[in-house]
Amino acid sequence: MSKREYSQEELAAALASMGVSDQTDVRRYGSGHINDTFKVETKRGVRYILQRVNTDIFDVALLKNNIIRVTQFLKAKGVKSLEVLGYENPWRLYAFLEGYTSRDVVEDPRQAYDVARAFAKFQNDCADIPEPRLEDIIPKFHDTPDRLRQLDEAMAVNYQGRLAKVAAELEFVDSWRPNASRIVEMMAKGEIPERVTHNDTKINNVLVAGDGTAVVIDLDTTMPGSALYDFGDMVRTSTASAAEDEKDLSRVYSKKEYFEALVKGYLEGAKFLNEAEKANLAFSGRLSTFEVGIRFLADYLKGDTYFHTAYDDHNLVRARTQFKMVQSMEAQAEEYEAIVRKYI
Repeated sequence: MSKREYSQEELAAALASMGVSDQTDVRRYGSGHINDTFKVETKRGVRYILQRVNTDIFDVALLKNNIIRVTQFLKAKGVKSLEVLGYENPWRLYAFLEGYTSRDVVEDPRQAYDVARAFAKFQNDCADIPEPRLEDIIPKFHDTPDRLRQLDEAMAVNYQGRLAKVAAELEFVDSWRPNASRIVEMMAKGEIPERVTHNDTKINNVLVAGDGTAVVIDLDTTMPGSALYDFGDMVRTSTASAAEDEKDLSRVYSKKEYFEALVKGYLEGAKFLNEAEKANLAFSGRLSTFEVGIRFLADYLKGDTYFHTAYDDHNLVRARTQFKMVQSMEAQAEEYEAIVRKYI
């Protein structure tokens, strides 16, 4: 899915609807796949983040409700978070977080540790959000069996005959199907509790100030879920040896020292975990990576309707890197389980 182009008139109208009319420069910002994000410079020197929510993916009314609730709740607790300055669906305006920087890639184990601590703190900070329950922004977002169902439906779509290219990938998916329901079934039995989770725990969703203060951003998928999927996605993204769309699979593997840093940081911060959650931390990395792989593969077979793509086979390349990461984690499974036991 290619990014939509916006005229300066459209951007100016969106800003005016939220009280900003002195912009001097508005340009795309960040590396997100889903929404359209812009950095706004003004004559006063005040900077903003302007964002248009992807209405093909989100129910904008439900999303607005969650974003306002979470950001106001964190502000009331004195927790640094995103500050919403205007919200006129599908557009919203945030204060620009001055003095904070982000990274797209984890470059050393210390950064992996910091990412894990930041998301553990976010889960702790959100744990006591009062009733009512947050909205399910994307129902069954982390329901791996349902993601497999969506993949099966995408196979029937077979956009432009792409099914013929993915026989090896589908064979790998079938080999993993017996593992797909573990967390969902444990939640249904009450063995793993529902928590408020972020659901997109990449390093570029953590901004860090010079004094080390961290702010978790991109709260669109903050909703009820399992802490294990949050940790698992950290493993997927923070231990990766190469980019999510690396074409040379010989360069793709999961880095053990980064996994250890994640476990150490997360278990230091996530004191709320029960024994079942701790016991499945290493497995969650494999499961979360598998799930994202089947999401990329399903989108590829449906014609790239969800993720932004830069070329025809972009989602297929992404799926292949995810499956290679799963294989790398499987090869190191005993070592990863031993690391978790060490820090428990």
